[in-house]
Formats: sequence, structure tokens, C-alpha cells
Amino acid sequence: MTSRDNDPFLCAARGIQPEHTPVWFMRQAGRSLPEYRAIRGDGSILDAIKNPELAARITLQPVERYGVDAAVLFSDIVVPAHAVGFGIDVAPGTGPVAQWPLRSSADLARLRALTLDDITYVTDTVLMLTKELDVPLLAFAGAPFTVASYLIEGKPSRTYEHTKALMRTDTMLWHEIMERLTQHSVTFISAQVSAGAEAFQLFDSWAGALSRSDYDTFVRPHTTEVFSQLSARHPGTPGIHFGIGCDHLLESMNSVGNSIIGLDWRTSIASARKRLGADTVVQGNLDPALVLSTPDIACAGVDAVLADNAGALGHIFNLGHGVQPNTDPAILETVVQRVHERTSQ
Repeated sequence: MTSRDNDPFLCAARGIQPEHTPVWFMRQAGRSLPEYRAIRGDGSILDAIKNPELAARITLQPVERYGVDAAVLFSDIVVPAHAVGFGIDVAPGTGPVAQWPLRSSADLARLRALTLDDITYVTDTVLMLTKELDVPLLAFAGAPFTVASYLIEGKPSRTYEHTKALMRTDTMLWHEIMERLTQHSVTFISAQVSAGAEAFQLFDSWAGALSRSDYDTFVRPHTTEVFSQLSARHPGTPGIHFGIGCDHLLESMNSVGNSIIGLDWRTSIASARKRLGADTVVQGNLDPALVLSTPDIACAGVDAVLADNAGALGHIFNLGHGVQPNTDPAILETVVQRVHERTSQ
């Protein structure tokens, strides 16, 4: 027996009855918190991530304020590409930006393999957090496709025109890029888990931009490799697989390995389990817009999500996407309390 045997998050992640439905929020550590803005300072978010003391403090803030059942490391999906010197930053109000996008084989040379020495500041942060946290810490990384889309487009995109064109005009280069990013994802998550993280989430945020055929051909083999390698390195460590607008990809995403399926607000929990199996562990999926409204509206949304789950085992409560910067922290506090009160055993 260990002190984590009855942990609500880990129980739910493994399909075991928890003492209450666990809650955490994607982007719970960040701009929606005034205490974050008070200590964040100027400069790139990547600079803040490189400061272990600051990154650890920011990671702890939502746990202390909201009483969530898991912490998620304060980091960013482009940290590995930045750490190897590809040339990418996170522009305030825009997102990841690469001055020289990855468009040719010559550009691939800037995307070398990730080593543990490249990310000692990340593992230092995790080591600090494991000494302070009373809840599990979630590692995370960007999935190969979503990171590739930023590197190839050079900035956030609505059309992914360069990414989709490269898939077909230079298929060999595409798979080389994806193999390199698979190595980044595995090394990045594995380093965090080895340092003490107890679960992880792989963000394939923009996979929903693909048809199922394209996903199966150009993406799924690489994502499968990420989960396969992590399962071999860290057996029993729960892994969450999340994307936005991926209802048409659910069966394909579920097939990549033993993963928890993160749902956005468009797909009902009942529908997902009907398609994927009644024992499927799911995460989600309150519409983030509802927590931008009133406490009553947010609570009604919570109740609807819990009703959708219908008391089934294997449910981790979350939003269907990340916390928006203009979210009132008091409403997120109310959401956590509502879930705990309605599901306590």
C-alpha cells in the first residue's frame, strides 16, 4: 500500500471507484489567476519555464486556490523544439511563432534529437514539485502533429495549408519530421515521469483539422509510437490523449494505445463510451464558455456533464479545452466544489 492508493485522480484514471470525481483544468496555471500575473514578470513564457523556482510556484497556484485533484506542470508544447535550438518562441497574444518555418530537408537539421541535458530546468521543476504536492503531478507534451503544424506553418493557423501540402508533396520529409517529434514527445514526457510526475497528457490539439483518412495515414502511426514507448518505459502510468474537434477521429485516437480519451465539449461522454466501449476512461468536458458566464450557469453545466457520465467509473472532470484568460477564478472554485459535492462517496 502507498499513500497514493486511494488518490481520486489515479483511481479514476485506472477505472477504480474514487472517493469523488477528480477535477483539474487544462491551462489552470496561467493568465486567469491574478497571483500568476503578480509573479510572472515580463519576457517570453519560455523564460519563465526556464526558472524552476518560478515554474514550480506557478504550478502550485491553482492547486492551492481551487483544490483541484491534480497539478499540471507549467510548461509549453514547444519547449522541446525551443530547447534544441530550432528557433521558436511564444509571442504574447499570438502563440508559437517560428521566424524560419520548417519547409525543407535542410530545415530539419535545426530539429535535432532532444536530450535530457537540454531540459534539466524542466526536471528540476518536477523534482521541486514532488516534494510539495499532495496531489499527482501531470506531465505533458505536444503530440507530433500539433507541434509539427506550428513548426511548419510558423505560427498558429486556421487552414494548416503548408502542413497539409507538405504531407503530400514530400511524404518522406513529413515522416522524418514526425519521427523526430515523436522522439521529442517521448523524451520530454519520460523525463518528467522519471522525475516524479504520476500521469501525463499528450496534447494533439489541432488533429481535428484532419480527415480521418489523413489522420490514419500521416499521424496515427507516430502517436501510437509515443504511447507505445511511454508504456514500455513507464508501465502503469496513466496517459491522456486530447484533441479539439476530434469527434470524427475518436476510434482512431482510441486505437493508439492504452490511453484515457480527453473529450472536448462537442462529444458527449455517453456517445464516446457507446462507440469506444463502456469501460473507456474519459476526461472532460464542460464547455469553457460556460465558466465565462455566471456561477449558476457553470453549475448547471457541471450537473449536465455528471449526468452524461451517469455515475460510471473512469471519469476525470475537466473543461473541453483550456481555461480562457478572462475566466473568473471564483467560478472555477465553484466548479470544483460542485463536482466534489455531487460525487462524494
